[in-house]
Amino acid sequence: MSISPPSSLLLVESHSPLTTSFVRIALPAIGVNGVLVNEKKKRDLNPIVVIDNHDSFTYNLCQYMGEMGCAVEVYRNDELTVEELKKRNPRGILISPGPGTPQDSGISLQINCSGTWTVPLFGVCMGLQCIGEAFGGKIIRAPSGVMHGKSSPVFYDEMREDGLLAGLPNPFTAGRYHSLVIENESFPSDELEITAWTADGSVMAVRHKKYRHLQAVQFHPESIITTEGKTIVRNFLKLVEKFENA
Repeated sequence: MSISPPSSLLLVESHSPLTTSFVRIALPAIGVNGVLVNEKKKRDLNPIVVIDNHDSFTYNLCQYMGEMGCAVEVYRNDELTVEELKKRNPRGILISPGPGTPQDSGISLQINCSGTWTVPLFGVCMGLQCIGEAFGGKIIRAPSGVMHGKSSPVFYDEMREDGLLAGLPNPFTAGRYHSLVIENESFPSDELEITAWTADGSVMAVRHKKYRHLQAVQFHPESIITTEGKTIVRNFLKLVEKFENA
């Protein structure tokens, strides 16, 4: 199945016709801090690479990042290898939502198993589940049942300035579109920490304890239900810039 990006996006590079799964996206740029940036300079930067797990929400995330001045390259999860991804030299990696389990996600799981976490990585929904499984957690049916298009208050304790949830109300409202979660009993607490959760204890966000630039959320920041979604995406881009300037 081919997926085309929203018509509002400007395609500045394409390896094949518009309906291909790989496109390069850049919109008239506004910097992460709200300051206008030089568009040519932004395009000269390496891209954020998005791994598309065959999900209709992927291009909403791309559009958010494009609006914030980022060049974005999108690849389906079966289009390239980890080594080919490294050659793209991305500024950061976003692993999109998608159907199925981490075992169905191709490179999305392989990236997290590769042991080469050299740039910030942001997992969304399936992206969080891939991180959980890669580090030893079990992915199970959500005890609360299918949560497709439902909202929940999400609580968090991520106070670091470079956290995805920095500056958000506590709790905030999140849109959920999933039936799987990381099992609490097998959560790999030696490697990961839980940074957000729901009232029933479902894991809503994680971060790697050592490689703190690996972060993920179970909910969908690009959903209109998620009241602080753009702030979360902006926080990821701030982390990318901080990582580059370190």
